Amino acid sequence: MCTAVAFATKDHYFGRNLDLEYSYNEKITITPRRFPFMFRYEKSIFNHYAIIGMAHISDNYPLYYDAINEEGLAMAGLNFPANAIYNNYKENCSNIAPFELIPWILSQCKTIDEAKRLLERSSLIKENFSPTLQVTPLHFMITDKDKSITVEPIGDGLKVYDNPVGVLTNNPPFDYQMTYLSNFSGVSPYPAINRICDNVTLPDYSRGLGGIGLPGDLSSSSRFVRAVFTKTNSVSPETEKDSVNQFFHILSSVEQQRGAVRLEDNINVITVYSSCCNLEKGIYYVKTYNNHRISAVDIHNVNLEDSELSTFSPIYEEDVLFLN
Repeated sequence: MCTAVAFATKDHYFGRNLDLEYSYNEKITITPRRFPFMFRYEKSIFNHYAIIGMAHISDNYPLYYDAINEEGLAMAGLNFPANAIYNNYKENCSNIAPFELIPWILSQCKTIDEAKRLLERSSLIKENFSPTLQVTPLHFMITDKDKSITVEPIGDGLKVYDNPVGVLTNNPPFDYQMTYLSNFSGVSPYPAINRICDNVTLPDYSRGLGGIGLPGDLSSSSRFVRAVFTKTNSVSPETEKDSVNQFFHILSSVEQQRGAVRLEDNINVITVYSSCCNLEKGIYYVKTYNNHRISAVDIHNVNLEDSELSTFSPIYEEDVLFLN
């Protein structure tokens, strides 16, 4: 259960909520240009675009959840259970494991158009990272400064959809989500218009009546609709701080509070972290469930010609400022 969003003011931003019942000790990770990316079936890449994002590090390999590269291309993988179908090894195409797709794309591509060309000859294959880290059903959102796409491994290959709303959640598949969005084409941030009975004056008894009908539950489809509504109608000053602040408020409209979604044995789903990346500046902002203060890592504040990963731990304890 996750939500990814693209948003623009003067600069362009991309980020996501990671909604899970556990954490893998993920860290903000910078992969410099000379870190060797070893792929299971494709040629290794030893010189590439630098990448910053949130990753679990296993055997010195960054398993990215979401990331951007130094050229301003962003990507996130979101849970896609029961719908993601991975292939067996195929001849005459690039065979990529799901955990490799983010570095495969971000290490080589500057734009959505370049990513599309690479995806045309790519196949996602069923390949575990390790015996303890099994393959995860995923679909992906990719964003540059101009547009977004959704990438879904469904049966006969990778489906690539233009994503004009710049939002992705989980199930069902993206084309259905866009159809479902039509049910809410009448909601508005403006006062409600009486269309039910023209000969009766109805009291405008509350602000926000134009938004009646927006779903309030935490299902994937409902979060998709609410994130599209909030993002599309967001108004923000164009300064960096104001833009980042507004971006996190967009994500807050679909965040998961502990206890609202419960699994077996009363295990709770929460928004483990929320991220926001400035595509122009290469800054990765993050806040966690237990820490509302925004932290940041700048990709340009490390040696990008290095070959070693740089990692930074998010803050997981609340930071309260006393004013007396």
